[in-house]
Order: sequence, then structure tokens, then C-alpha cells
Amino acid sequence: MEFDLIERIRRRVPARTDVVLGIGDDAAIVQVPADRQLVIATDTLNAGVHFPAATAPTDIGWKALAVNLSDLAAMGAQPAWCTLSLSVPHSNAAWLDGFHDGFLEISALHGVALVGGDTTSGPMSICVTVHGLVAPGEALRRDAARVGDDVWVSGTLGDAAAALRRLLPGPGEECAPLPCALRARLDRPTPRVGLGIALAGLANACIDVSDGLLADLGHICSASGVAGVVQLADLPTSPEMRSAYSAGERAVLQATGGDDYELCFTAPRSRRDKIEQLAVHAGTALTRIGHIHAGSGISARSADGESWLPASAGYQHFAG
Repeated sequence: MEFDLIERIRRRVPARTDVVLGIGDDAAIVQVPADRQLVIATDTLNAGVHFPAATAPTDIGWKALAVNLSDLAAMGAQPAWCTLSLSVPHSNAAWLDGFHDGFLEISALHGVALVGGDTTSGPMSICVTVHGLVAPGEALRRDAARVGDDVWVSGTLGDAAAALRRLLPGPGEECAPLPCALRARLDRPTPRVGLGIALAGLANACIDVSDGLLADLGHICSASGVAGVVQLADLPTSPEMRSAYSAGERAVLQATGGDDYELCFTAPRSRRDKIEQLAVHAGTALTRIGHIHAGSGISARSADGESWLPASAGYQHFAG
């Protein structure tokens, strides 16, 4: 059954000329261009942690690859290849076909070749490793933010966290209607691959927002030895988010909710015009939300200038 599944997957995978040996052997062989460095990222998605158990298999397949492509986007890398390790409780052809429909749909959009992996029986867990290419010295990193930089973010924030809150209400909360646009942001995040590549030479430091804006910007500040300030009133908000939650609720979801998979980056003030032009060219909203200054740590300020301190800066897997 396992080898039937592997063959089922192999038949659906499009070819790339730089794949010397793909699915079917003990390991894959790919040809890395001589003028490029290899960028590698891995993410694991578990049922009930990274997606609700009732999520459609096509959406799970999409998200499994999308969150990894988002990591490549944050590095300014061009996606090339990926591997997939899939653990499922039992063999279900319809579910597996649906999963691969979503996985291969987004891989085709970004020219990614699935070159290998593993399939096992067990609790549902999906591990994807992506490989991208970048010119030497041009990768975006977390450790390059500078004092005086602006802080920018792509797209809108908080939509996925808002959807999850509606799907999994807390104690004393009632289930409420969930706008389709918010659910789509949870199930099918958009990796900003083209934007990440275009930010080379414009951004100093970059990260994708997966665990929460304050937590992830905090990683940039820690790696760069600087401090950051975020203005809550400037956080980009979708119409659906604005109509679904109060300003106070939005602040928590947008600043700490995570699962946005937007890019947060810093850049010198002198590049504001070029970044605004890039937003028009890329068709992706880019919003200036704060700045970098001397010191350490990350802080947020409300519309009236007061310091705003959430219970947590973002999601932590082992917080208990």
C-alpha cells in the first residue's frame, strides 16, 4: 500500500530540468546552479495544532507547502524543490488525493518540484522541507536591522487568528459566523515569494509572521541587537476583520495572533519611496507600522501613545 501511494504521488509530480533523480530512489539528486546558494527550510504541521481537525484535505495540502514557501520568501529565495513526509492514521485514497490536489496546486504556482519524502502510518503529521536558491550574499536575514530603520509589513494582519478564534471559541465565548475571507486566510495563506525576492537590496532584515507580529519582530530585534516599536493604530486591517472585532480585540489578534504568513521587514527611511513603488508593482499592500531604535526588546503603543502590553507576544509551542 505504501509503495502504491508513492507511485500515485510520483505520477502527478511535474518535472524540472534540474532534478537529476526524483521520487522513487533512496534519495533525490538535484543540480544546484554554480552561481547560487542553497536555502533550506522545514516546517511540521500537526492536526489540532496548526489546523482544525475538520479542515478540508486540499487546504491542508496547500498550507503544508505554503508555510514553508513563506520561510523562503522571508529569505528572498527562489523556490526550487521540496520533500514531503506524511503521517496519516490510515490509508484513505480520497483524502490523499485531495491533500495532493492542494499541495500540487501551490507547488505549480511557484515552480516547485516534489523530489522525495516518506509516508508512514500514525497520528496525522505533515513535515515539508523546501529548497530555494539565492545569489551569494543577497539572502535576507534577521540580523541586519539598523537603528533608524522603518518597520514594514505586507498584506493585512490578524485574519487567520480571527478565524481560529471563531472556530475554537474560548471558555464563555459563543460560536459566531465566520466570514469566508477570514477562513481563507487561515486555510490558504499566501506566501509572499515574489515580494521577498524583490526586497533584496531594499530591506535590511526580514522575517515571516507565523507566531505573531510582536514575537517575530522581536526575533529580528534580538538577532540584530536593537529595539523596535510598533504603532497599533497603523496595523493593516481587512474590512472583514474590522467588522468582526472591536479595536481592543483586533489589537490582540493582529499583534500576537500569528498564522499571517506576511512579511515583516525593516528598511532605511531613505528607501520609503522605493518600497511604496514596489507595493504598487507587486500588487501587495506594504504598510509602515513602526521603527527600530537603540536598545533591546520590542514594544507596542496604542493610538494615544500609551504603552500596550499583551499577555503574550505570540504563540509558543511549549508554554504549557
